[in-house]
Amino acid sequence: MKNRPAPATRLAQALRFMDETTGAIIPPIQPAATYARGPDYVERTSKVYRRDSNQTTEHAEKIIADLEDAEETMLFSSGMSAAVAVMEALPAGAHVVIPDVMYHGVVQQFRRYADMNRLEISTYQTANLADMQTALRQGETALVWVESPNNPDWDVTDIAEAAKIAHAAGALLLTDCTATPPCCTRALDLGADISFHSATKYLNGHSDVTAGALSVRATNPLWAQIYDIRKLQGTVLHSFDAFLLIRGMRTLMLRVEKATENALSLAGHFEGHPMVERVLFPGLPSHPGYEIAKRQTGGLYGGMLSIITRGTEQTAIDTARFCEVFYPATSLGGVESLIEHRKTVSGEGFKVHPNLLRLSIGIEDVGDLIADLEQALRRAGG
Repeated sequence: MKNRPAPATRLAQALRFMDETTGAIIPPIQPAATYARGPDYVERTSKVYRRDSNQTTEHAEKIIADLEDAEETMLFSSGMSAAVAVMEALPAGAHVVIPDVMYHGVVQQFRRYADMNRLEISTYQTANLADMQTALRQGETALVWVESPNNPDWDVTDIAEAAKIAHAAGALLLTDCTATPPCCTRALDLGADISFHSATKYLNGHSDVTAGALSVRATNPLWAQIYDIRKLQGTVLHSFDAFLLIRGMRTLMLRVEKATENALSLAGHFEGHPMVERVLFPGLPSHPGYEIAKRQTGGLYGGMLSIITRGTEQTAIDTARFCEVFYPATSLGGVESLIEHRKTVSGEGFKVHPNLLRLSIGIEDVGDLIADLEQALRRAGG
């Protein structure tokens, strides 16, 4: 073909994979933990041991790197192991700027490192670029962490502008756009240096793998440190999980398109609902980050939204309890719809509205989802 195939085509065909020997069109699982040297006792390839990587994992990495327009991608055994590898790779005492609202697991780990005097942390109001700039230290800040849209309020940060601010201060910019995977938000093209995704979520899409992905716009000393940490700690993604991840990514575009369509319908239905105080979804024109989200995702907003119920905190909890189609479970990005009372899950000490319910919208019939949430709200409201 004269022109390069579109991302949807490249994803569906796993980068046009075909086994040269058999003609098989499905990438195989290579489970080997170690590799024999050649007759001359020289390594046959760059692969020596499973902690380095292997063929199946590398194929998954190439698919993500292609989608991200990245120089390289590294896959880890979980999103948290990928996030911690970044923290570990930073120099002792490095200054990092993070949002005041973000995924609670990453916040908890940053706090642990700060308590051990391993890192120094400053926070900025999520999506507030002026506040971000104030938190930066010229020539001292090593890394700025952006989560957009942020979890669980779904505020949207202008990544291109954040990159300019970080780079002007001499810092690297890392983005977590897990809620809008790289078929939606291509953070590296917007100026980010490192893109992070919990690949457990949309990239896999079937709730049967835990994985984390880091992609880099251009390799640098920090990237080399991250690779060594993954190798030494043995947190590389295992072969079978990499195989399942490849399987999931082949339908990524279809799944995200349907989840976005369902989320738009559901958010529009419950905006202004008598039992709902507020709907938080970047795809709604009333959302303060709507124009930025539209520009950054091309209108593919993903399926994550939150609702803040009227009544008490127990009203919100009961709404989650009474759902019969939504699963009362933690995670996001699967084909099935999930609902959770976020404060119960994140615990005390994290900034979250007590009546906030986080919804991961799947690919079910949207009429069933709307009817289920309607009946749960009625029962919870008494």
